[in-house]
Amino acid sequence: MGRNSSLQFIICIYMLYLLAWSRVQTSHSFVLQRTTIMSIGAVLDLASLMGKQQKIAMEIAVEEINIDQFSSSKIDLKIKNSHGNSAQVIASVMNLSQSNQVQAIIGTVTHNEARLASEFSDTINTIPIMSLTSFSARPELLSPRLPHFIQVGDGINLHMQCISAIVGEFRWKKVTVIYELNNDFSSDPGILLSLSYSLKLVGSDIVNHLAFPSLSTLSNPKTTIENELNKLEKKSNRVYLIVHSSLELANMLCEKAKQIGLMEKGSVWIIPNEVAGLLDSVNSFVIFNMQGVLGFKTHFVEKSEAFRKFKFKFQKKIALEYPEEDNINPSIFALQAYDATKVIAKVANKSSQGKFSLTEFLKNGQLFQSPTFNIINVIGKSYKEMASWSPALGFSKNIVSHNKVMEISTNNDDSNGVFKTVYWPGEMQSVPKGHNGEERSLKITIPSNGAFTQFVNVEYDHGNNEPKVTGFSVSIFKAAVKRLPYVLNYKFFPFNGSYDEMVDHVYNKTLDAAVGDTSIVAYRYHLVEFSQPYIESGLHMVVTEQPAKSKETWMFLAAFTKEMWLMMTAMHVFVGFVTWLIEREVNEDLRGFGSMLWFLVTILFYANNEPIRRPLAQIVLTPWLFAIFIVANSFTASLTSITISQVKPSVLDIQTLKDRNSPIGCDGNSFIVKYLTEVLNFKSENIRKLNSMSDYPAAFDNKEIEAAFFVAPHAKVFLAKYSCKGFIKAGNTYRLGGFGFVFPKGSSLATDISEALLSMIESGETEQLEKEMLNEIENEGKANCSSLENNKGKNNSSIGLPPYLGLFSICSTIAILGLSYYMICWLVKNVETLTSHAVLTLTQLWRIWRWTTNIFAWCCSKLQSRIMSRVSSCTETRNAEENAANSQQIPVVVELVDTVLAAHAS
Repeated sequence: MGRNSSLQFIICIYMLYLLAWSRVQTSHSFVLQRTTIMSIGAVLDLASLMGKQQKIAMEIAVEEINIDQFSSSKIDLKIKNSHGNSAQVIASVMNLSQSNQVQAIIGTVTHNEARLASEFSDTINTIPIMSLTSFSARPELLSPRLPHFIQVGDGINLHMQCISAIVGEFRWKKVTVIYELNNDFSSDPGILLSLSYSLKLVGSDIVNHLAFPSLSTLSNPKTTIENELNKLEKKSNRVYLIVHSSLELANMLCEKAKQIGLMEKGSVWIIPNEVAGLLDSVNSFVIFNMQGVLGFKTHFVEKSEAFRKFKFKFQKKIALEYPEEDNINPSIFALQAYDATKVIAKVANKSSQGKFSLTEFLKNGQLFQSPTFNIINVIGKSYKEMASWSPALGFSKNIVSHNKVMEISTNNDDSNGVFKTVYWPGEMQSVPKGHNGEERSLKITIPSNGAFTQFVNVEYDHGNNEPKVTGFSVSIFKAAVKRLPYVLNYKFFPFNGSYDEMVDHVYNKTLDAAVGDTSIVAYRYHLVEFSQPYIESGLHMVVTEQPAKSKETWMFLAAFTKEMWLMMTAMHVFVGFVTWLIEREVNEDLRGFGSMLWFLVTILFYANNEPIRRPLAQIVLTPWLFAIFIVANSFTASLTSITISQVKPSVLDIQTLKDRNSPIGCDGNSFIVKYLTEVLNFKSENIRKLNSMSDYPAAFDNKEIEAAFFVAPHAKVFLAKYSCKGFIKAGNTYRLGGFGFVFPKGSSLATDISEALLSMIESGETEQLEKEMLNEIENEGKANCSSLENNKGKNNSSIGLPPYLGLFSICSTIAILGLSYYMICWLVKNVETLTSHAVLTLTQLWRIWRWTTNIFAWCCSKLQSRIMSRVSSCTETRNAEENAANSQQIPVVVELVDTVLAAHAS
């Protein structure tokens, strides 16, 4: 019974299993009926590392999609190898769309290649094509024939902006551009225009271009690369920008550059995203070739759980399929291929009948994120991330994660901020200048016979016959060269000709540049390139002037000589005193010493309120008032003459010089001779050519010239040294170009020097150098004019004493006679009073005399008695000491002497 029960239980279980299995089979067959098979085409360059990674990533995505039981679509991936050839890409796209009838195409298909394929097959226009190129074409170039063409990569303009930002951060002014020509890059000239424009914004220019065809088209790529790099080695620029290249071409470039010395100290190499993005998967030999290289790569998150799972599958699968590749890690390009395949499957599940909508693609944001690049520096066995860059934020020290800025620390100063510890080629510590230090020295000429040696002065060392060049213009040039972002080797060569001849030599490129006090004028401008003016200029006329008394604080004293001032003061006090003395007895307002002083002041201005009552006082005062009137008017005339002479030059304007047919002077080597004859219409025979600044004062003194013409900086120097000798600017100032340095037409050095000069002007360095030069010249001028300054108070216009001696004699004679008459009258009137006062005074004096003599006699007797008593006392003391000394022993004497000496010392 028990056995039958067990058998029945087993039969029941088996029947339930059969029932369940039948239902599973029914369900599975139902799912198979609902599942659609979708063909997707892939066009990849399987000869490149990027193509291999993209293939593996797409296969992983397809496997994950196909094992998903809840997916209504299964993927059939058909891969075509383009071998890096644009024609093969076009053929593969046409084959996939026609023969294989794929519903979408993924791969490194450029827009231009897809457009050409659509010319031969209309079906391509209806198939979504997802381009996995490292950068996308500009939107304005997209053809309306391809409405379903989708670009995954960042815009090419963003790549160019990132490269330019790196160049601008280190202030390299010149760069060499290297790129690989493919169908998309070569067909769009706007790519290089975009790069050139971006570089212009940061103050840099492209000086060299080097274009390579695709490696697949080269029979001997290493030889071709070596030959082209040898051409670059002969040029001075050492900043190389690889703006577009495959990893394989970039590796060969760096390898050959290292061999021929283009990756040593002073060189700079920058690699693009399509190269830097694959450095996680290259071998150590590639890293060794790229030591010190800078680059940028698209940022993506590597620490998520999904990425770790993908990375595990990726490394396992690529090791089995490509065992020759080692150290393989998935790059951003593998992730983009993986995501693109997943997006296509996702859209297919949502679409009916396998039809794709472009709108559905655009909704999947993981493929269209805001671009951010990591700036990398190859060092050691790998690379380090220096910073991140985005078009909105620029450079920042902290990496951006998940499109959210966690912490931004921007720095726009210089390479000492974000890029403080960059490892450069050749293990260089400082930022490379980007210029070949072994380039030939520039031959820069300087005028050796200029009239103003303060600007350019040439002295020869008799030992080695090397010229020693100094001066303001030379100092400005040397300071500007120090501000250049590269090393400039040059050597000065003195030039003995005129300034125009010197400019012609630069125009003919016999000389590389000219440095000196060269004026920027129109007829020179079309021949050569001038730098930014380092000092403003104009044409000034200098003439002689009358003594500059208006600059003296006590200028009014110069109206009269010292003798005249002393005589006037003495006469005024004497006449006023006599008048006051005569008038004071009858005029109560004039009594007292203070009243006399006030009376002296009021006489000068005829402001005395009380009339003079005594006729004698009126007689004394009348001639002096007449004299005051004459002297006051003479003072006014003399002071007016002196004041007018301060601002009136000897020649007012150039028209006066022309009317007088006057001789004029100027620097015979400068353009001024031509300007005076052709513009200001002076006669050539009236122009005296002077070769030195020191010749001008002598020419003025000898009446050889009546005026001299200088450019404004020269006029400043001349007046700083010789203004004390009576020279002044006169007439109008004619505006001219300033002083500039001369370069051949099209010279990039002119732009660099101009920028450096502007920086110096804004910082005040140019003004400071000019002040130092003028101060030194003024000190020399003061030393030369010291004797002239000692006589500065003297003036021929001052009025002396002789013209007024007769007038003063009359006034003084009348005053003396009036005083004598007054004194006689006063003595006669007061004779009795004076006699009594005299007797009383003599009596008092006699008494004082007697008292004084008695006191003196008493003092003498007392003094005599004291002297006698002191003498007798001293005699007795001396005798006692002599007796004591004779009676004592020698030790006692010594002891006594020591005691006396000690007491005397204390």
